[in-house]
Amino acid sequence: MDINNVQALLVRSADEFSTHFQKVPGSAIFLRYVKSSYQNDPIRSALELFLFLFAVRYLLAPKYSTQKQNHVSLTEQEVDELVEDWTPEPLVAPQSAFEEAENEKRPVIVGPTGPKSKLSNGRTVTNLASYNFYNLVANEMLKEKAIQTLRTYGVGPCGPPGFYGTQDVHMKTEADIAAFLGTPACIVYAQAFSTISSVIPAFSKRGDIIVADKAVNYAIRKGIQVSRSTVWWYNHNDMEDLERVLARVTKEQAKKALTRRFIVTEGISETVGDVVDLPKLIELRLKYKFRLILDETWSFGVLGRTGRGVTEQQNVDAAEVDMIVGSLAGALCAGGGFCAGTEEIVEHQRLSAASYTFSAALPAMLATTASQTLEMLQTTPEMMAPLRENIKTIRAQLDPRSDWVYCSSAPENPMMLLVLKPEIVSSKRISLEEQERLLQDVVDETLANGVLITRLKSMQPGMNATPRDREWQQQPALKVCVTSGLSRKEIEKAGVTIRHAITKVMSKKR
Repeated sequence: MDINNVQALLVRSADEFSTHFQKVPGSAIFLRYVKSSYQNDPIRSALELFLFLFAVRYLLAPKYSTQKQNHVSLTEQEVDELVEDWTPEPLVAPQSAFEEAENEKRPVIVGPTGPKSKLSNGRTVTNLASYNFYNLVANEMLKEKAIQTLRTYGVGPCGPPGFYGTQDVHMKTEADIAAFLGTPACIVYAQAFSTISSVIPAFSKRGDIIVADKAVNYAIRKGIQVSRSTVWWYNHNDMEDLERVLARVTKEQAKKALTRRFIVTEGISETVGDVVDLPKLIELRLKYKFRLILDETWSFGVLGRTGRGVTEQQNVDAAEVDMIVGSLAGALCAGGGFCAGTEEIVEHQRLSAASYTFSAALPAMLATTASQTLEMLQTTPEMMAPLRENIKTIRAQLDPRSDWVYCSSAPENPMMLLVLKPEIVSSKRISLEEQERLLQDVVDETLANGVLITRLKSMQPGMNATPRDREWQQQPALKVCVTSGLSRKEIEKAGVTIRHAITKVMSKKR
């Protein structure tokens, strides 16, 4: 067969295929599309043809498994032997003898946690170990409001906020907090502890940068750990060291890909008790272009003329802080936590914050209590005056008069932390473990004399903690929580009792 016959056969076959193809419905439209597409953009036609052929090849390709079958097959006897030999790692470190002894002596309160609390052994003691700063536990109006809400809404929503857990009282509480702080929006969480530990990883991810105070509390540390971000630490409340760290981070990141960068700190430090220098912090964050996450767990409801926190106390516009995180469970005597900021920041958390998305919503009666307490702080700010007077009274009995301890807390902080003086620690060569034991003896001695206080406690670094996790050591301290529910005479007497207990215990130390 010569070439002319081959050409004639191909032409005849093409004509027959064209004739049969034109009988197919819609073939004319398809042909016009191909012709016009090829004339206007031949590259597009070639690409579409390639994709069509690839799709046909993919559909006709044989199936194959993506799982590599390279594991070793074991008999049932071998599996049983491995199970018997396996020893699971403990979830927590075993208790020390000191911790076991402390747990055995731990007092148990029976009934309401008021300024005067009854213990399980029948004794009534002055309670300076709870966060009942304004004695709201005894407020009959709050009790009645909570009971009414309980009868209307039940105990709890039994569902996450994003599903069916959100109720009108939750939306009102969010609006009340936002209006109270002066921020555009607010989101309410069901647990105070998990608020900050969810807010941080909701915004900061792997590859992002967090610059944090070395003395931040355990909840913040867990949030930083969960975020898997790159962490830089600066010395506690040292603005010069913070600026040094920010400058170094900015310089190192100048030639790298753009990442999110955050400063994380507390309004009132849980482990030291002092207050942050917020105006300077705002100045540095704007200078180096960092976002600021401020944990006001212990300052909200305490600092400022009406309890709005550090922003009110130091005359800083709340809009200057990207995220204000606080607790409704401390001074406000309710429960849960919140994060206030812009609308975008709040709405992002409704889908990205773990404890908001996967936890049941805050019980309605606690949301109502928080709203009512905020209203009390706004309308009757004079309710804070008795607390501040009691702080001054008991502080006068402890800090300047004691030869053994000093108060590291700010003068406005009702959570007083009493730390052994450095010269006492160095002269008597007292280790951190010995300090803990001595302070626990003071707690026991104080309780024996009718006053209940406690020690500053924090979760120890985990068994697999890195050297960076152990870099900062929390200073052992006594924790005295002042309340306005006691008279001046009662709080003064409690201060004398604590001072005498410290002197008695420390005088025995050689």
